[in-house]
Amino acid sequence: MSLPHVLLLHGYTGSGPGHWQRWLAQTVSEHGGLADMPHFSSPEAPDRDTWLTELDTHLEALPEDRERVVVAHSLGCYLWLHHAARENIAHVDRVLLVAPPQLDHPEPAIKSFFPAPLDPANLRRAATDTRLIAGEGDPHCTMDEAKRLAEALRIELDVLPGAGHVNIDAGYGEWPAVLKWVRSRTVPLSPR
Repeated sequence: MSLPHVLLLHGYTGSGPGHWQRWLAQTVSEHGGLADMPHFSSPEAPDRDTWLTELDTHLEALPEDRERVVVAHSLGCYLWLHHAARENIAHVDRVLLVAPPQLDHPEPAIKSFFPAPLDPANLRRAATDTRLIAGEGDPHCTMDEAKRLAEALRIELDVLPGAGHVNIDAGYGEWPAVLKWVRSRTVPLSPR
């Protein structure tokens, strides 16, 4: 069986050098898989509709002969929820939503992404399987908020002890557990 095609969705300000998403894209490619990590327009001042249009282009390019996996981080999680709420959308096999910010996030630059659609039926229409990852001590989302989000979407939640926002500041450069999930759907995900 061939490795899946992985589409990585970055969050607000992007996933810079050393971030686990970049490591995952490179590692998947080195092991014979396909990885696409688009750089969405104006990551410091993101616009939901612009990002959705750009996401559509990347989803249309996904090959039909491989499992199709989306791995979203931070604001990229809400980009996926907005995608799922639209009609006539591309369907993928699996989605991993990692460290979404709180639903009432105060950052004015990302206001076009809120309120976020929280319809479990839309999520199932967009992907066969969706899973949420929250880092304990995330400054952008409390654990109670992450649990409420998982319950509202009716999806599984994995909590990573001490993982914060699951980014470079929290020590997430290489993250072998996410590679295992991409390759074999290993759950629950574990910390780095």
